[in-house]
Amino acid sequence: MALRPLLSEEQIRKRVLEMGAQIDADYPDGKLFLICILKGACYFLADLSRAIKRDAQVDFMGISSYGRGKTSSGEVKVTKDLDISLEGADVLIVEDIIDSGVTLNYLTGLLKQRKPKSIRIAALLDKPERRLRPVDVAYVGFRIPDEFVVGYGLDYAEKYRNLRDICILEPE
Repeated sequence: MALRPLLSEEQIRKRVLEMGAQIDADYPDGKLFLICILKGACYFLADLSRAIKRDAQVDFMGISSYGRGKTSSGEVKVTKDLDISLEGADVLIVEDIIDSGVTLNYLTGLLKQRKPKSIRIAALLDKPERRLRPVDVAYVGFRIPDEFVVGYGLDYAEKYRNLRDICILEPE
């Protein structure tokens, strides 16, 4: 496999800071919970949570719909649930990439049952042309072409997560 750079570390850093400022403006007070979708979004969450100046709690959820391939299996399952109650809180789901929308459509429905004040989504990457299910994304870092990307938390078979840039993974 070959890697072709798509977004540099500096481009990502700058955009995450802008997203943090917008989230601060949109949530001036109240309980704000950042829900990180494991494993891919943990890099984005770390940088985004530091870009947000107001107090926010963090928790993690494991959701699986990919297995070890490049395309979604279509079957969504929770592999790690939250440790906190969402009742009455503003919830911001922090996701690395929105592709088909199947996972986030399922997840927002699940979290609405827990009676939060609001639910919004912050995604570093969005591939809108791949959408199979509707997803309302409040904060998008970058809209990208329909290419398989790795780096900054995104993986292929658990490889490449630690790259500082986001790259397109191409067959050699």
